[in-house]
This record gives sequence, C-alpha cells and structure tokens, in this order.
Amino acid sequence: MAPKMIKFAAIMAFAPTVVFASDEVSEDDQQNNDDLEVDLISQEGEVIRVPKKAAKMSELAKTMPGWEKDEDNAEADDGAPDVPLPNVKTHILRKVMDFCKHYTAAAANKMNDIEKPLKSSNMGEVVQDWYAKYVEVEQEVLFELILAANYMDIKPLLDLGCATVASMIKGQTPEQIRKTFNIVNDGSEDQAQADAEAEETKE
Repeated sequence: MAPKMIKFAAIMAFAPTVVFASDEVSEDDQQNNDDLEVDLISQEGEVIRVPKKAAKMSELAKTMPGWEKDEDNAEADDGAPDVPLPNVKTHILRKVMDFCKHYTAAAANKMNDIEKPLKSSNMGEVVQDWYAKYVEVEQEVLFELILAANYMDIKPLLDLGCATVASMIKGQTPEQIRKTFNIVNDGSEDQAQADAEAEETKE
C-alpha cells in the first residue's frame, strides 16, 4: 500500500472539516438514498456490500460514477455503484467499514471531536470507549487503517488513527519513540553531535 510514510504533521494536527453548500434534499429522499447499499471492492478483488450511509463517510467513494442514483432511478443492481479500492486490503477494508457502520448507526454513536493537543495519552479519556477499543490493534494494522482512511478520505477515522499514534509518543524521549516503533537509529544524530563536539575542541 502506498504511500508508506505518514507525515508527522498529520499525526500532530488535524485539518478542519470544510462544508460546501449543496442542493437541498428532502428528508424522505435522503433516507431512501441512504437505505441503498454499495459494493466496495478491495485490493484482492473481494466485494464487500455495505450500507450507503456508511460508505458515504468516504469522500473518495462519493466521487464514483453512479453514486448519486436514487432508489426510483435504480437499475437492476439496486442502483449500488461499485467502488474499487485497489489500495485497501480486504481485512483492513472490513475494519474501516466497522468504524463507518458504527459511526453512522445512530446520532449517539458519533465520535467526540478530538482535542489538540491531546489531553491524555489514554485514548479512553480522549474518545468514547468503543472508539478507544477499536484502535487497540497491532501497530501494523493501526498504520494500515491510517493509510486507508487517508486514501478513502474518511476524516474521523484519520483523526482517530493519528491521535492514537500521537498518544503513543506523548511524553516520550526520541529513544523511547524509536523503541516503540522499532525505528533503527542510523547514527546520523550521534555523528552530528560528535562533529559539533569536535568543532568545539578545535576552537
């Protein structure tokens, strides 16, 4: 999955949501539209059918042809557009959709806004319990979720993932951070310090 690197700024700060004006849609029409399902196609070609209201959390999905079909104009496949996601593995896509389905199931399920800087390194004190437990995963899975959220443009999930990484490095020294994320010290910092000390000795 590319890109492999995650910008530090994405972890330490969260971009505000921008809302654009759109044509008004009646509540009944919106409900009928959201009751539809869409097919998400993973990197391995597996089809995952999910409620449209969950899939529409992805700004990328909403750019797909046929997305705006409503129930009355639906074709034989119930109007569900295919959404190819070649950069997202099947097991990660299922995990992403677990988030989206929970988030959209009820208004009370919506995740709290994440304060910045983080008020705690304990995610249970940052977001609701369900979301705190959701990110209790292996590092590899966490980073793949962040990459998937970035690729699919799902801001709440991206915020949650980045905040989780930030909580893992909160209050840690560079050496502790390297240990946490298995980052190999290439010696550049030590060499730079040695060079600086050598220059001071010459003076």
